[in-house]
Amino acid sequence: MPLDLRSLESWLWDAACVIRGAIDAPKYKDYILPLVFLKRLSDVFEDEVNRLAQAYGSKEVALQIIEEERKEGIISRGKGSVRFYIPKIAYWSEIRKQSIGLGQYLTDAVRAVARENPILSGVIDVVDYNATVAGQRIIPDDSLKRLIDVLSRHRLGLEDVEPDILGRAYEYLLKKFAEGQGQSAGEFYTPREVAILMARILEPEPGMTVYDPACGSGGLLIKCHLRLIERYGVVQNGRKKLPYDIAPLRLFGQEINPSTFAIARMNAVIHEMEADIRLGDTMRNPAFKDDLGRLMTFNIVVANPMWNQDFPTEVYENDPYDRFVFGIPPSSSADWGWLQHMLASLNETGRMAVVLDTGAVSRGSGTSGRNRERDIRKAFVENDLIEAVILLPENLFYNTTAPGIIIVINRNKRHRGEILLINASGLYAKGRPKNYLTEEHISKIAELYHEWKEEEGLSKVITNEEAARNDYNLSPSRYVSTNDHEDVLPLEDAVVLLQEAEEERAEADRKLWEVLGVLGIRMEGGNYES
Repeated sequence: MPLDLRSLESWLWDAACVIRGAIDAPKYKDYILPLVFLKRLSDVFEDEVNRLAQAYGSKEVALQIIEEERKEGIISRGKGSVRFYIPKIAYWSEIRKQSIGLGQYLTDAVRAVARENPILSGVIDVVDYNATVAGQRIIPDDSLKRLIDVLSRHRLGLEDVEPDILGRAYEYLLKKFAEGQGQSAGEFYTPREVAILMARILEPEPGMTVYDPACGSGGLLIKCHLRLIERYGVVQNGRKKLPYDIAPLRLFGQEINPSTFAIARMNAVIHEMEADIRLGDTMRNPAFKDDLGRLMTFNIVVANPMWNQDFPTEVYENDPYDRFVFGIPPSSSADWGWLQHMLASLNETGRMAVVLDTGAVSRGSGTSGRNRERDIRKAFVENDLIEAVILLPENLFYNTTAPGIIIVINRNKRHRGEILLINASGLYAKGRPKNYLTEEHISKIAELYHEWKEEEGLSKVITNEEAARNDYNLSPSRYVSTNDHEDVLPLEDAVVLLQEAEEERAEADRKLWEVLGVLGIRMEGGNYES
């Protein structure tokens, strides 16, 4: 009987506890997840060999066939009898036999797998299990031995665990690390229910291309993949799979952090997804370009980039891809820089759902003079690109207690000249340490969006003209009241506005000095002299 999620979660947490104290909690994942991945690869390889042995009469013949396919490069091209070739050094049964030198053995094993399967290079072999600090092993062999013993309790083969259940267990461990990691957790982990909601809003269709420019551990891409299976899959051998006449999604992601990139690649393999995930800085060097060097475009973009990220204005001013046509964001918040990059990555009928800080839809509105974020927001509204804004509840995300928002952009809006605002701030269940959305909450928000419904205390449709009258403030709480409390500007938003004002002041001073220089006027001690 396949392992259930609760058993897997308990098992993985036991594994984490084995190395507790040896390393900081946020680094558990760097050591445990590659070993879980290696065990999955080894167990699946063993199952594939046994199936081939049944077909050809003996295990020796099966291994000989696989060896020939390896030598001819058939396996590396994805056409072999096995998906990945696992050398004997990396068989889990061989790993269990090791009693001394285990750290070096594990390091050699994962590197051997990467050599035989180039697609796994930089994915499975990113950790040195024999590494030292100040002459001391980070994780000594006796701790690694206990870790291997714990991980050996369960098989992770083809019939032992469903891909999504193993993926959910991965997700559980990431969530646990996020609880311990605090502020930086949002860089790699989007709460599962938020990711599911975004997939329900976007409803990807067969064969579509889906892109996440800040993909973290790959959760948003995975949820789109699973949503397609949920809608179009048929039950085969007790689990849902896409039938052969339904094209899978083509998935693309970019991630700047090498260890998180590795987890995303592992996650994709575990879910049996064909995903092109690349390492790099999306803003400075986007990875997906066509033969002419232009940005590739996609049917769907889904993302949760770091909120209020700092980027110097040169990144926007010297952009060779013409992404920032609606304006240059303040260096203190890249939110509308990310949105413009994603818009440039949408095809002519493309849609996107992006999680951002709530201030992204309200900062700058009501201020006199120009404001960069408000002016970019105005351009999005005037070009009829914003389809919906969804205000989420507080305390969902691991990097902040503040509520986030989901902005839905659509190049081919169903309701021209209108914007749906959903105030879902009250739709949550209390949790420890974080709140969460139930299936009922997710279904309700998705229903409001897809049916374009106004509901008292939850949603309202406004026109672009109404947005203009409110100086392009698109905060759902401004239009959909759930209580009598007046909105207070969050501290993070106040800081962004203050930094932007300082940038504007510095720019005005620079221009003033240029004019004074042309006029031959210099300033000393607060007085102008010619």
